[in-house]
Amino acid sequence: MALTPESVGQKASETPTAVNSLVGFRRGEVVKSIGLLAGYAAKQPRPFAKHLRNYGKEMLEIAKGTSELAPHAKDRRFKDPTWSENPLYKRGLQSWLAMRRELNGWIADSGMHPADQSRAQFVLDLVVDSLAPTNTLLGNPAAMKKLYETGGRSLLKGLQNAYDDLRHNGGMPSQVDGRPFKVGENLATSKGAVVYKDEMLELLQYEPTTDEVYKTPILIIPPQINKFYANDLAPNKSIVRFLASRGYQVFAVSWRNPTRQHSHWGLENYVQALIEATDVMRKICRVQRINISGACSGGITMALLLSELAARGDNRVNSFTQMVCVLDGKKTDSEVGLFVTDGAIEAARKNSRKKGILSGEELSRSFAWMRPNDLIWNYVVNNYLLGEDPPPFDVLFWNNDSTNLPAQLHSDYLDIFSDKRFRADSEVEFMGHIVDLKSVTQDGFMVAGVTDHITPWKACYRNIGLFGGQIDFVLSNSGHLQALLNPPGNPKSQYFISDDYPETADEWMGKAKPVQDSWWPRWDSFLSERSGELKKSPRSLGSKNYPPLVKAPGEYVFT
Repeated sequence: MALTPESVGQKASETPTAVNSLVGFRRGEVVKSIGLLAGYAAKQPRPFAKHLRNYGKEMLEIAKGTSELAPHAKDRRFKDPTWSENPLYKRGLQSWLAMRRELNGWIADSGMHPADQSRAQFVLDLVVDSLAPTNTLLGNPAAMKKLYETGGRSLLKGLQNAYDDLRHNGGMPSQVDGRPFKVGENLATSKGAVVYKDEMLELLQYEPTTDEVYKTPILIIPPQINKFYANDLAPNKSIVRFLASRGYQVFAVSWRNPTRQHSHWGLENYVQALIEATDVMRKICRVQRINISGACSGGITMALLLSELAARGDNRVNSFTQMVCVLDGKKTDSEVGLFVTDGAIEAARKNSRKKGILSGEELSRSFAWMRPNDLIWNYVVNNYLLGEDPPPFDVLFWNNDSTNLPAQLHSDYLDIFSDKRFRADSEVEFMGHIVDLKSVTQDGFMVAGVTDHITPWKACYRNIGLFGGQIDFVLSNSGHLQALLNPPGNPKSQYFISDDYPETADEWMGKAKPVQDSWWPRWDSFLSERSGELKKSPRSLGSKNYPPLVKAPGEYVFT
């Protein structure tokens, strides 16, 4: 079955940033886990022998045609009826399923330490999924049918796609057909202008779309790892347009894509740049206070900005919104997180220092291998075996429009995972002050995604206890980015809320109530109560001292 935006959009777009991808899983860690498996098999042969016998018995049942093994009903790889109707393909599939079942059973019975078991399971899944029959031409009935129906043209097109990826995509299968998309033409089309620019960022101000606007403006702080226009994709799912339509004065940061010469840029530089940008915002709007919103790694930067402003006694921020962001990460937040060892962190730090940057290509590769079925084998089948082009999908186009991280910023993010600076007892210094989120007493709005594998929602929930103000926590359906791009009118929209915030996420979920709607109107209600009075919309963008420099989406978005 060929890929469609609907079938891959949600999962493949769940890849902005998390410490797992900043560290990756080093070859040495993978090899160590394989060695661990071999060691357990040698030291404790009985569990291995047990499951080897079970595998042999199942293979006999498969050969006789009496096996009842079948793939999970939601596994899209085996939707073709040939898998159940053709005896040869059915036996091949069942053989693979038997191998996977018994290997998983062996790991479960091995007596390994839970951390070792999780690492081993992840590595084993990588190997087993790579051996899935769907990943080969002869083993994939849909690919063989396509080969016959096209007289071999699908194979030639697949070879061409593979050759193009070797030349232009680092040997990784392309996830999106980017030809239909042009930033500034059919993406990032909200009207506005750059009203301030320095070496690190551009500050964009968007044109109001209402006769009146709230006095207090809002600033969108995007992740440094992706381009800012995720907030302004297609008009029907643009956060910028939604906010403007509700009467807010909308500003957004567009980070410059750093190169080796910017290797010294760290979190202190980024926070200082935000302080200067918010100074400009306040002067343009003639206000003392603003609202801010930060997502993913932009939310981490925002948290440090809030802490620094609190330490200075600076109350310029009236309220904040934090989206899909983990501040207090734990190795157990995901299986891959178990590869985030001290050695892996230092190896990742050393690698980016040597190059001056952590390249977007490296990050994309790490993301892909963390979810290979969705982000690699999916496209191997579609692009190479079926000879289809990947889908033209705006979310995937943005996702592949990745940026570099300066070596110092990369190192700073790794430090956050190690030093736990956002905890109340951390005593970590930043910009000359102890990081203290309890001193951040402004009201906050937080959003997490139910199926987010990058910033797991239970880890996001822990952020509530870190801050000193009142928090409204919303759990949106879908994954990392799709949980955010969830506009009103989407019949699939749902979110969970609760008035109580117990200590654990599981307790909260037990009390939470579902709401069949987008969470955007709830956010609008939160912001409207904290954005001051309404006034006439400004007739022009910028001000005398900060005139418009270039039309939105600016220039840094193209670097």
